Amino acid sequence: MKKGNPIALLPILVFLVLYLGFGIIFEYVLKIPMGFYNIPIVVVFLVALLVACIQNPRLNINEKIALMGKGVGDPNIMTMILIFMMAGIFVGVVGRSSANSVAYFILSIIPPQYAAAVLFVISCLVSLAMGTSVGTITLITPIGVAVAQASGFGVPICIGSVMGGAMFGDNLSFISDTTIAACQGQGCEMKDKFRENFKIALPAAIITLVLTLVLSLNSYQGGAVIEEYDLIQIIPYILVLLGGIIGINVFVVLLIGIVSGAIIMLATGAIAPTELLGNMGSGAAGMFETTMVAILVSAICALIREHGGFEALLNWIKKVFKGTKGGLLGMGLLVGAMDIATANNTVAIVMANPIAKEMASDYGITTRKTASILDTFSCVFQGVIPYGAQMLVALSAAASLGFEVSAFDIMPFLFYPYMLLLSSLVFIFFVKAKANKAK
Repeated sequence: MKKGNPIALLPILVFLVLYLGFGIIFEYVLKIPMGFYNIPIVVVFLVALLVACIQNPRLNINEKIALMGKGVGDPNIMTMILIFMMAGIFVGVVGRSSANSVAYFILSIIPPQYAAAVLFVISCLVSLAMGTSVGTITLITPIGVAVAQASGFGVPICIGSVMGGAMFGDNLSFISDTTIAACQGQGCEMKDKFRENFKIALPAAIITLVLTLVLSLNSYQGGAVIEEYDLIQIIPYILVLLGGIIGINVFVVLLIGIVSGAIIMLATGAIAPTELLGNMGSGAAGMFETTMVAILVSAICALIREHGGFEALLNWIKKVFKGTKGGLLGMGLLVGAMDIATANNTVAIVMANPIAKEMASDYGITTRKTASILDTFSCVFQGVIPYGAQMLVALSAAASLGFEVSAFDIMPFLFYPYMLLLSSLVFIFFVKAKANKAK
């Protein structure tokens, strides 16, 4: 085993300082809307990669390139990239119009006095199908504002319900970036991670639903939101969800979703053949940044590992966190810290993956539980930070409809992320962890 070398962790520190520093300047000094998301994250990672290359002078540049190639060429990394591409194509094919159909259908069959809680359920289903919390919030927040106007509920509690439900699906969806990154980074099956995660997420969702009902029922003033809907377009989403739960190979599942989506979209006249092809390309291109982050982080981590950085970090973690429970908590706090610094839960998982994988081996933790903890804690922190894309998109959507609310108005109503954290801690400290025998 290589001797630990804390200096080898410098590239990670450089990335965090640059990204967080520029993010604060863009968002709070220059007042640039979505400031954190205007930073070219690929460029910042390239700077970190340059720092990693400069270190460890005993290796020449060709040896370092070979190490980077070995890191990027890991089968799990290649699988992750291919799944990213196919998931992007799937979303490009089916579009996002079906989300509104799901929302209006459910609102039409549930009594309007329960609408604030129903928004949470709708957002859970839509994000589970779409695999994107930001996309869900973009689509459902205007509906949430309309529900608040019609029914008398406060706008903050309606937006909080939408954001909570969006994070539920982000954490569990088979085509979510976070699920793909966590599962492929740890080398576990998506269905196994889903089952592990669901045990944590379900209690949190139920408590959230009850809290929302209790707090909203007394403020109902009558009125409902009624719009037309077309449910046939949700069939591809259902097929992908069921195929993933059953355990069909993820590539086969996504291919089924793409083919069924293309047939339905063309047969219903929702899109022209040429436009469908263009949307496929746009969907795949939309995954470019995420794919490049996965590649660059893999290269950086290969150099850090060779230089003894991970050994140094693991030695420190073992001193602070004892036993399996301590290891699980350490993983959660590690990815949480990465998320606070990057305001991006997918990037946080990709960065934490290699360290968490070695922690899992040392602490005797299953790969599926490791993937579950990484995804869950990243979603907890991403769901509540006031400068995350989820919050900023929700505030922007509300403002476009004439409702000026602040992040601090909404944060008290983000019941799901808080309950998810509580549920996670209960499972860490009070549910016996299995030895790392099964994946």
